Amino acid sequence: MEQQKIRNVAIIAHVDHGKTTLVDQLFRQSGMFRDNQAVAERLMDSSDLERERGITITSKNGSYRYGDHRINIIDTPGHADFGGQVERVLRMADGALLLVDAQEGPMPQTYFVLKKALENSLPVIVVINKIDKPAARCDWVVDQVFDLFVKLNAPDDILDFPVVYASAKEGYSLLDPKDEKEGSGTMHHISDMILAHIPAPVGSPDAPLQMQVGTIDYSPYLGRLGIGKVVNGTMSINQPLAVARRDGSIKPVRVSKIFQFESDGKVSIDSASVGEIVAVAGMEDVTVGVTFTDLNDPRPLPLIPIDPPTISMNFIPNDSPFAGKEGKYVTSRHLEERLNREILADVALQFESLTDAVGFKVSGRGELHLSILIEKMRREGYEFQVTRPQVILKQENGKTLEPYETLTVDVDEKYQGAVMEKLGKLKGQVEEMSSEHGMIRMVFKIPTRGLLGYRSEFMTDTKGMGMMNYVFCEYGPWAGDIINRTNGVMVAKEQCTAVAYALFNLQERGKIFAHPGDPIYQGQIVGENARPADLVVNPAKGKKLTNVRASGTDDAVVLTPPVEMTLEDCIAYINDDELVEVTPKSIRLRKKTGVRVRG
Repeated sequence: MEQQKIRNVAIIAHVDHGKTTLVDQLFRQSGMFRDNQAVAERLMDSSDLERERGITITSKNGSYRYGDHRINIIDTPGHADFGGQVERVLRMADGALLLVDAQEGPMPQTYFVLKKALENSLPVIVVINKIDKPAARCDWVVDQVFDLFVKLNAPDDILDFPVVYASAKEGYSLLDPKDEKEGSGTMHHISDMILAHIPAPVGSPDAPLQMQVGTIDYSPYLGRLGIGKVVNGTMSINQPLAVARRDGSIKPVRVSKIFQFESDGKVSIDSASVGEIVAVAGMEDVTVGVTFTDLNDPRPLPLIPIDPPTISMNFIPNDSPFAGKEGKYVTSRHLEERLNREILADVALQFESLTDAVGFKVSGRGELHLSILIEKMRREGYEFQVTRPQVILKQENGKTLEPYETLTVDVDEKYQGAVMEKLGKLKGQVEEMSSEHGMIRMVFKIPTRGLLGYRSEFMTDTKGMGMMNYVFCEYGPWAGDIINRTNGVMVAKEQCTAVAYALFNLQERGKIFAHPGDPIYQGQIVGENARPADLVVNPAKGKKLTNVRASGTDDAVVLTPPVEMTLEDCIAYINDDELVEVTPKSIRLRKKTGVRVRG
């Protein structure tokens, strides 16, 4: 493909503003699928976790042909916890499509991803998506986007950004929201904008080869694949090359396969030139940031700077009485091997061995970042325990600093008081407030510690109608103690099987987490006490049997359904003296040490 006929575009947006749906439509309308071909929804969300949660977790590459041009698309995550993905893949792009919801306008993570694009001096096309919403307000959104560009000190040439209006769900685009829609299947305005406003890749095919790996893929036949853009030179199969590693060392390698992206799949090709985004096989331990370069004239590209992690958790081998019953990989060596594999692909993740115990301190961008890793590992057969998340503190000039987040909440007016009261206790400070159509938008600056586990409380306080989004702001002064949980827990006093009669009697004391028939061990948390103190209970206590019938003793046992907690709920719920036990089949809460039973 001629260099001038290639366009490399990153699609950036806040989570759930429609990036992946837009990519689906561009692919469908390019004519790359047969009329009778079955095509999956959200084509680029390839993993089970992404499809279940409806979010993009890892950056993906794809491409489609438009006329005689090839447009390479990089679909990026919208959640700030996966910002490490955005930072490194923007090196592959020569421009960006910024998607903004036609009702919500720019959100906190829009700010985050746009800032990264402007740092890379990428020209930006603004796509106002979801214009089919009844409450769409396109002019207001364009004004808000312009204000955001100004706030980020965008240069004048980027401030004059082109705008296109679209409904990715309905499959049409317009140059003016007042225009009559031409009908479904008219996304060509977006492709035309890309060709007109995003430059072709620069670089010389005659210069020494330079290709920096931005993401990692895996093939069951070829092993690890490094994905990146050819910045200079050409690359062909079986060509002897050098790899400049992250530590500065140079290693000779030979390329065994080169793949080009077609739609959401890969096609084998013999050679690649400047501007093409390709996947390369031939180096077993390829990692993000390494540069494939000329063997005789190695010229490594500068490493991609990545923002540091803000939260850490301890991953430790399972030592509960049920250890090893449900998992396939249970030792600390298994955990270390798996974490080593993960950091090769996810550069925003870090881990180190614990000095005072067996296990590892794993650091990431946020609760979701780490919980997705835990969920991936348990689905792969790993069994281990995790501690409560801790923020990563800094010491500067003798002062302790902690990370702060910018939190944006959209709530109905009647829930405003409850939300402000709760966030006040969590050391949140209101920075902005605006009201429109009965909805209040509030922006808080709040310590990261205050947000751990807050989402479920927020949804309860707003009856499920509120929206909250946050993004890392800065390190600031220590805000003081924040109480995680005021209630104690019910702890099983011995190993047993839960009995409905015992759980029925415990219901009066608080919330129950266990089901009748569940196996339970000493020290396992089976419920939440309504009072602050922990309560040692016997969930296997049966009914005393007698051959004398009496009124009232044979009443049916009516159990309130137990509280079902997700992995994120469990991680946010526990205190420092508690653990979450994670296995492929179960998620249990427990005390770090067994309980003492009197008598």
